[in-house]
Formats: sequence, structure tokens, C-alpha cells
Amino acid sequence: MIQKISIKLLTAIIFCSTLISCSGQEGQAKINKDVGTSNNMLIVRPETQEPIIFPNFTNQIAETVRVMFHDSRGGFWFGTHDGAYKLVGDTLMHIDEIKSASGTGVAIRAIKESTNGKIWFGHSGGISYIDDGKIINLYESDGLISHDVWSLETDFKGNTWVGTIDGVSVFDGKKFTTFELPKGEVDTTVGVSSTTFIHNIMADRKGRIWFSTNGGVYIKENNKLTEISKKDGLKSNFVSKVIETQKGEFMISTSKGLYLYNGDSLVDISSKLFKETKGTSNIVEAANGDIWFNCSRSIFRLSNNELTEHKILEGNYGPLAYQIYKDRNERIWFVGWGGAFRFENGKILNITRDGPW
Repeated sequence: MIQKISIKLLTAIIFCSTLISCSGQEGQAKINKDVGTSNNMLIVRPETQEPIIFPNFTNQIAETVRVMFHDSRGGFWFGTHDGAYKLVGDTLMHIDEIKSASGTGVAIRAIKESTNGKIWFGHSGGISYIDDGKIINLYESDGLISHDVWSLETDFKGNTWVGTIDGVSVFDGKKFTTFELPKGEVDTTVGVSSTTFIHNIMADRKGRIWFSTNGGVYIKENNKLTEISKKDGLKSNFVSKVIETQKGEFMISTSKGLYLYNGDSLVDISSKLFKETKGTSNIVEAANGDIWFNCSRSIFRLSNNELTEHKILEGNYGPLAYQIYKDRNERIWFVGWGGAFRFENGKILNITRDGPW
């Protein structure tokens, strides 16, 4: 049963007189100190600077790094279209045993760690996990709803939530059960889509499970299911990710903007920053409260009074990011087409097979 929520859109937001487009010029947007604030969100007035251009690089971790993970023991894992790699010492080691049911290689799309220390992989052939150094592969024949896995989450009870192109499976350590969600829409603007696509799953600090779907956001709390969708103020039901901030609020990334949700109100952040409605797909909060997100080929950082854009120009080899990630050392990474990159000392560094780690 879906419980509808009542969301009040904030109307006391003062618009900027000059806005920045995702596909427009790049640079740094600085706050006009006289403009208003709403719900602790700053409204910016941009000023542009020269673009950041990345040169061509060689010796990448992979041509495409879809996902990375820093585990509780300090180990780094990278998921690529050619399977999973683990950093052992200063060497990247391929995990050969992660395979599809037919014995072929897989594309790794999600990596998580459960409370008991197992490392889980969601991929194009099902899911796999490492238990005492042994790889266990699980497929549709084991009860998984679909082998086409795009997202994973592990909860405090030891369950593994698996998001696929055909919906959600839950693995309790012994068997799979299907968790039913309402169907959404097919996104015709992307190459892979379905009415039951699960883009991301997130367990918050209260133990609630958040599903980012093609029908909006669904929140499971005990036996109650809450929906956040276009009827509540989102401009799009195509939701790519939700994160929980240090303040206990939630940021929702969609194909038509970035939103801040605090349980009672929903604020369209991106419409205050950009002239045109543009989609965002990745988002993470740094330890200092900075919000990193991407839009088209650009990576943005919202930091106190400044919005900084790092734009990758067409033809340049750089982080067209599938994931923006914060490691356990509080460093911000960008992985995607072009390899892996990390933000340090105000610069974005290319991390190759030789590091720097």
C-alpha cells in the first residue's frame, strides 16, 4: 500500500538575475551576498572563468570504470566493463571468478559491503559475493528476479537488496524474495530502460530503504511504502539517486533537476542554479558539507558560497562520470568513461594503474 505524502513547495525563493546553463559556459559561480536564502540553500549569481581541460592520458585502470568501493579493511575495488579489480599493494588484480551463468565475463555496476564484511557485486550476469576469499555467484536459477543488475544495498539486518531492470530482489543469505514496487515509465531518451528499472537503492540512518526508479522515489519503512513523484513536485519521475546528508535531509537526483527533501518540503535546487532544466545523475556530500554532482559532461561542486563547474570539453579524455564517490579517507573520486580521477588540493588528478593511491 502506498501512502501519499503532502509536500509544500517553497515559494519564498529569490531568483538570480543571471543564471548558468549546464551546456553553457563553465567556471565558478559566486554568491551575491544580498540574495536570499531558503531552507539553508544559497541562491547563486555566476561569474565564469576559463574551462578546465584534461589532456589525453594512458595506462588507465580501464577505459570505463563504472563503480568503485573502499571497504572497511581499507581495500579499493573497481568495477569495469571487464569485471572487478582489487588493489593489492600497488597492483590491480582482476577477480577472475566473477562470471555469468554461461561462464562469460560481466560488467560490474555496483559494489557494496555487508555488515559481516562480505563484498557484494551487482553485474550484467547476476550478483556475486566474496566469503572467506571464495567467490559465490548467484543467478536467476537461484531465484534472482533478473540477471541484469544495476544497483545494490545491504541493510542493518543483513539483507542484500538487488535492483535490476525487472524490479527488486531481496537476499536474506539463504533465498531470494521479490519486493514489489509500482511500475513507472520507459525513459526513451536513454539506451536501456524499463518500467521496473531500479537505478539506486539506499538504506538511511533510520533503516528505511529508498528506491530510485522510473516512477519516482519509493521509501520502505517497516510495512509502509511512501512515494515521492511528479504529483509531489518533482519535474521528472526518472530518479537516478538519493543520498542522505549530514543534516539528515535528502538530495534527490533526477533527469530534470536536483531536489532537497527534508520530510516536509521539496526544493528544486537546480532550477535556481541553471537557466535550462538539465538532468543530474550522480551526487555525493563531502565531509565538509560540499555537494558534488554532475550534469551532462560537467562536474559541479556547491561549496558554501560558490558553485564551481569542472567541464570536460568534447574530444578531451576525462571523467565522464558514472559515479562520484567519497572514500573512507574523505577523498572525492570520479569514475566513468575515461578512467578514474580524484579531487585533491583544488585539482582533479588522473589515477592510473600506477596511482597515485
